[in-house]
Amino acid sequence: MNSTPAHPAAHPERSAAPPAPGRAVVVHVGRSVPCRAAVRWASWEATRRGLPLRVSRHLTPAVPATAELVVAGVRDLDTVAGSPCPVVLVPEESGEPVLAEVVLGLDAHGPAAGAVGFAFDTARRWGVRLRAVHAWRFPSCAAELPFGIPEEDRAAWEDHEVQLLSDALRPWREKYPEVAVLADVRLLTPLQALVRRSARAGLLVVGRRERGRPGAVARGLVRGSLCPVAVVPS
Repeated sequence: MNSTPAHPAAHPERSAAPPAPGRAVVVHVGRSVPCRAAVRWASWEATRRGLPLRVSRHLTPAVPATAELVVAGVRDLDTVAGSPCPVVLVPEESGEPVLAEVVLGLDAHGPAAGAVGFAFDTARRWGVRLRAVHAWRFPSCAAELPFGIPEEDRAAWEDHEVQLLSDALRPWREKYPEVAVLADVRLLTPLQALVRRSARAGLLVVGRRERGRPGAVARGLVRGSLCPVAVVPS
């Protein structure tokens, strides 16, 4: 386990760009029993972004194409999964929205730029810390060691993962110097690492392929996360 805090250098505060004309936060309430938590979270986030809130019962392709953000209950994952814009899935048992840290799940070997940018921008808007979580596992050769893994080997492998995460975050820290970043490297599965962090997070952020469906980690988070989950196309 390795958690490395980073304190951003002083930098003139940037003014937020005005929202694009016609953009809105769209909340999907297609089921017979709408997720009230999703509506509450969408209204809260629309206010923070200075955008109108639109309610959609039938999410046609044209709706997310003109939305800045789509919000839905976790049961509607398959309905909103192909959205071209970020989707936030809100657990039905969620309480009031909170301004807590944004947790970004990323693979430091090949980070998804869409998810990383969304997480940094959300942390900037909210004025909270960004925790970047990179999960790793021992290389396959470790299974062949007859007497277990020497501590020096484990430390060397972990140091390598820490450096990978630092390198992946560097350009984003430079772009968002006002965002405090905590680099968090965990010897766990991605799902385990992120679910454990969800209890104190305001939002979890993961990526997906632009034309693909959410992967196993995103689906597992939707079932197990204690906070809203943002799924962002690359």
